[in-house]
Amino acid sequence: MTTSPLNRIAGAPISWGVCEVPGWGYQLTPERVLNEMREVGLAATEFGPEGFLPGEPDAMARTLADHDLHAVGGFTPLLLHVPGHDPLPEAEQLLAGYDASKAEVLVLSAVTGQDGYDSRPELDADGWKLLLSNLDRLAALAAERGVRAVLHPHVGTMIENGDEVRRVLEHSAISFCLDTGHLLIGGTDPAELTRQAPERIAHTHMKDVDASLAAKVQDGQLSYTDAVRKGMYRPLGAGDVDVEAIVTHLSARGYDGWYVLEQDTILTEEPTAKGPVEDVWASAEHLRAVLRGVA
Repeated sequence: MTTSPLNRIAGAPISWGVCEVPGWGYQLTPERVLNEMREVGLAATEFGPEGFLPGEPDAMARTLADHDLHAVGGFTPLLLHVPGHDPLPEAEQLLAGYDASKAEVLVLSAVTGQDGYDSRPELDADGWKLLLSNLDRLAALAAERGVRAVLHPHVGTMIENGDEVRRVLEHSAISFCLDTGHLLIGGTDPAELTRQAPERIAHTHMKDVDASLAAKVQDGQLSYTDAVRKGMYRPLGAGDVDVEAIVTHLSARGYDGWYVLEQDTILTEEPTAKGPVEDVWASAEHLRAVLRGVA
């Protein structure tokens, strides 16, 4: 990993509409997405959904090297609360590919077992005990391989709202992925969380959010997917997330992880104009300006 924060800005295929959810929308080719990441000047990328990059580790590493990109790691949805289901074998298989690509971060999401992120069950005490235990087991497994496991609170998963985030902070040792958008939509102020627990944050997904659309998700007026389709995620600096406060709090504690640009997007067809890269450009330039100001 490079030392300058300006060289730790990465991309994520979801900013180009590439997503693991069935029926999410039109999926752009890896060639276009990776080329446009380099045009923006990003240093690295997360893996994206299964099948976006080659599954064989050496082939993945070559593909990324051909585009002058490093591998950050990947968003990994796992069932963590279901009795009789052990998530470790699946994680072990994924981690086998981390060495060849020199990826550093296993981004865990405690999924419900349903498709999509528009509804979720509630956990009972036994479910919570199992989930928390699995988080610590996965963190230990990743550490044995030199990889940092982080929990990604996410709308429509088992860890979404403020109470659930606090419960993990208090009863698990796992580090966090600070996803500024999902936290805000779930009712957690990401700037305040960064101020209160910067030592738990090892990875960031930088999103900006239209708070008025987020409020409609929170009160059930809009599904998560419909809100994304309506443009709930905005380029950094164009929404209601306090990006400067977040970066300031992280920098003050010597944060040396990645800043991954994520503005979840749904496409209906191949863009004929610039397409999603235009918003990624805007986010990258805003984040660079904030990082320079904080430095």
